[in-house]
Amino acid sequence: MSKIDHLGIAVRSIAEALKFFRDTLGLPLKGEEIVPDQRVRVAMLPLGDARIELLEATDEQSPIARFIARRGEGLHHVCIAVEDIEATLDRLKAAGVRLVDEVPRCGAGGHKIAFLHPSSTHGVLIELVEEHSSSSD
Repeated sequence: MSKIDHLGIAVRSIAEALKFFRDTLGLPLKGEEIVPDQRVRVAMLPLGDARIELLEATDEQSPIARFIARRGEGLHHVCIAVEDIEATLDRLKAAGVRLVDEVPRCGAGGHKIAFLHPSSTHGVLIELVEEHSSSSD
C-alpha cells in the first residue's frame, strides 16, 4: 500500500455539493465523468496529493443510491493506491480478507479498481486503485 488516492463522498447532487467543495472550500474541479458500469457520476477535486471524489447515482439501482437511502450523504469509501492490484488482491485473499471484487474492474479514469468488504476492514469500505507510473491524476 502506498498512499491514499482519494476519499469517495456519496452525494445526492454533484451540482449542489460543488457549491461547498469548489465554491466555498475553493477546491478546483478537475473533471466529471459517468462510469456506466457502476451507475455513478463522478467529480474529482484535487486536494494535496489526494483527491475528493464526489459520487452521484445515475439511477436508483446504483450502489450510491442504495448507500444514500440507508445512510444519507457522506463518506462512502477510502481509496488506497497500490502498485500491483492483482498481487495485492491475491495477498489479501490469502490473509482471509473478504473481497467485494476478486478481480479488478474498470473505474473512473479507466483505472483498475477493486473493493474490500467492510466486514474485514473494521466497517470501512476500502477501494484499491492501481497506480499508473505516468499518472497526473
